[in-house]
Amino acid sequence: MLPADVLRQVRRLHLRARRVVQTLLGGEYHSAFKGAGLSFEEVREYQPGDDVRSIDWNVTARAGHPFVKRYVEERELTLILAVDVSASQQFGTGPLAKRAVAAELAALLALCAVSNNDRVGLVAFTTAVERFVPPNKGPRHVLRLLRDILAFEAKKPGTDLAAALDYLNKVQRRRAIVFLLSDFLAGNFSDAFRRAARKHDLIAVRTADPREADWPAAGLVRLEDAETGRQAVIDTDGRAFRAAFAARARDRLAAVTKLARGAGADLIEAGTDGNHFDALLKFFRRRDRRRQGGRA
Repeated sequence: MLPADVLRQVRRLHLRARRVVQTLLGGEYHSAFKGAGLSFEEVREYQPGDDVRSIDWNVTARAGHPFVKRYVEERELTLILAVDVSASQQFGTGPLAKRAVAAELAALLALCAVSNNDRVGLVAFTTAVERFVPPNKGPRHVLRLLRDILAFEAKKPGTDLAAALDYLNKVQRRRAIVFLLSDFLAGNFSDAFRRAARKHDLIAVRTADPREADWPAAGLVRLEDAETGRQAVIDTDGRAFRAAFAARARDRLAAVTKLARGAGADLIEAGTDGNHFDALLKFFRRRDRRRQGGRA
């Protein structure tokens, strides 16, 4: 039984995400992702403007005037939400922590999938996969996912992206749309990332907080690594420290961007400033333009 405050969070998140799906993102999601193929639906009389290649010559010969075959897109897709629940995701100096940003985006994507009759599953991971929910459909299934995303208490603080991606490749044998929601504060995951991108339609969602790239001058500050527990006292008034801090942040972003581009994966930047829904909407529209043959 979940605590009452967690149940209230689940309800609030469900209502907030549902409103966004209904007003903004439902159709954008549908347009952004192509179905698995085409299935035959009916034969109907030829109309001016129809593609002559779709003429059904057998029916045309019997009827004495042209008929065409009509196909519809097979829409059912599988969406996997791979969510980093490590300790570093708890950080946030904006309206939300990084994990809350990931939870809101995961909820939104799950509702988009269900509203389009797609299957959706969950992989929650730290240094190991701590929760796997196989893909399924329906509103009750989505509520279960929301409860897992919000209320799940990780057993380990660290992050192993490679282990999570390799696990995903083993359990999800068929091609899926995979949203990988993480701050990517981990090492040695490039090969696993490329393998996952070859097998699936991989979208990396990088959660980030402004203080991870720009530290203000605040005198002596004791910092603690959330995943290792190591502490250090830093003189943040020093320009050299702040410049090096910002440079490391730029290098981390550049490395993830280069990896995603080289692997043929998409990358979404989701900050804790409250604009993460807008970032997802822009991504959907960019994917739709690419699918239609326009510029991404």
